[in-house]
Amino acid sequence: MLLQTEAIKKALTDLDLNIVEMTDESATLDGGDVLFTGREFFVGLSKRTNRRGAEILADAFKDYAVSTVPVLGSLHLKSFCSMAGPGLIAIGSSEAAQKALKTMQQMSDHKYDKLTVPDDIAANCVYMNLPGKGHVLLHCTPEEFPESAKVFEKLKDHMLIPVSNAEKNKVDGALTCCSVLINKPDKV
Repeated sequence: MLLQTEAIKKALTDLDLNIVEMTDESATLDGGDVLFTGREFFVGLSKRTNRRGAEILADAFKDYAVSTVPVLGSLHLKSFCSMAGPGLIAIGSSEAAQKALKTMQQMSDHKYDKLTVPDDIAANCVYMNLPGKGHVLLHCTPEEFPESAKVFEKLKDHMLIPVSNAEKNKVDGALTCCSVLINKPDKV
């Protein structure tokens, strides 16, 4: 894990991005529990993320609201939800996922649309707004989750790219686990 952390730190430093290190050893914060909507952060309190980790995130991003959401029965918050577009939350249909969504809606001053998929893990998708491409969504394949893939196909204004998650699932991984999205303008 230390090598992975150092590699990411070097890549972010090379991009000239600000890095905030958590020095409080009691704090835990896993990226799979951090959902940034573009307006605010939701932080799942899970086996891998605690309240102190959420507090440190809030200190680092003072311009954004940070709300905590209990994660029950899943590894991470993003095990059953992620952003599928601007103001659009993809959410699984399990009771735990729907309960978390209700908590998020109650804590937020913003109104989000929701895209409910039958399979919780299929809600883990990667949204990008790419120059020249527009709305792009990496999502589960029809072979893995046929009913959830049908729901994604309703997003007519998105370029949809199905990506297999079968191998990542074997190690509790998902699409967002393999993604670090950076919004950085080209240098002039």
